[in-house]
Amino acid sequence: MGAAQGAALLVGAVLGPGMLVLPHLAADAAGPASVLAWAGMLALSLPVALTFAALGARYPGGGGVAAVVGLAFGRHAAAVAGWWFYGAVPLGTVAGALIGGQYVEACLGVDATVAACLILAAAFAANAAGLRTSGRLQLGFVVLLVALLATAVVTAAPHADAASFTPFAPHGAAGVASAAGVLMFAFVGWEAASHLSAEFAGGGRALLRATVITLVVIGLLYAGVSVTSVAVLGPDMTGVPLTAMLETGLGAAARPVTGVVAVLLTFGAVNTYIAGAARLGAALARDGALPVLFARGGGPGETPYRSLGLVLVLSVPVLVLAEDLDLLMRATSACLAAVTAAGVAAAVRMLPAGRHRNTAVVGTAMSLAGLAFCGAYLLVPAVLALVAPVMLRISARRSYKIGL
Repeated sequence: MGAAQGAALLVGAVLGPGMLVLPHLAADAAGPASVLAWAGMLALSLPVALTFAALGARYPGGGGVAAVVGLAFGRHAAAVAGWWFYGAVPLGTVAGALIGGQYVEACLGVDATVAACLILAAAFAANAAGLRTSGRLQLGFVVLLVALLATAVVTAAPHADAASFTPFAPHGAAGVASAAGVLMFAFVGWEAASHLSAEFAGGGRALLRATVITLVVIGLLYAGVSVTSVAVLGPDMTGVPLTAMLETGLGAAARPVTGVVAVLLTFGAVNTYIAGAARLGAALARDGALPVLFARGGGPGETPYRSLGLVLVLSVPVLVLAEDLDLLMRATSACLAAVTAAGVAAAVRMLPAGRHRNTAVVGTAMSLAGLAFCGAYLLVPAVLALVAPVMLRISARRSYKIGL
């Protein structure tokens, strides 16, 4: 594929339904100063994105972050990175379903929790039946989300009010740091470049061009949404800011349309993440980081029912016990930020001396700063980091007994 198609896939990896609610969560944490958190996270993305592009160009088809971390730091580190991603999925999928539920309640009048349960049930049922969103359909969802965000910004911008930015930082620097912590949810996915690299017709140069295009698109969208949402809606904006922006620009007719679009977007994302998590669980089981019984069905064309069932078992208590969306998204962000930091740290070790390694060093430093913004939520990846070696030891003991 060429740079344009590759950029579309990378935009899809980074941009997700979290954008439907993140402007509200960031503004709630930092007030109008949330725009500084958006700007800071965009700056963090630059060296991280370029590092994964360089890594993919040098090691095409690298197999994702866990494989890269394994090559750099060994099997145990790969298991930890795998568990960080695997542990983030029940949190992130429930968060995604709740995002869709909030929009359904605001736009269509159906209870948010009921709508979230229906979205999750449909996604698990689709995966159990072997039905997954195709690459073209998933690309269509990305185009739909980009169009929704761009339309909201363009139509609402004429209604901006400079007074909405006063007072600018009611919660001080701590508020900006808190906003950056939840915004990590919207700034992960750059690692997709490391395992899409083998698909580019032009090799490393095409991958780099696709990454640069993606950075420009993401930068324009995020800057537009972050500034316009505060300028038009104020820092005390509703929990469904995209609906409010579209209503401001287009009128009340936008409300039901936004509700339907939100369901499509969240279902597509949840369905894809559940499918990926089920296969990741099977892969972890093959590598000894999960009990071997979950490895069944992980081959090409097969459905890993046992691993899928485990994802369901882990997701149900998250849905039942979830206190609020902000907590779920921050916990997910902490896990995914840890995955990103591990990936760029691995790149420092694997890339040859020169500008690419220097970029990886900068990316690692900035990723560690991003981790610091996650605060107490780092406890989630810390616990998962303890689970992985325990699973490896259990698997090793069983293999030893079988050998005897």
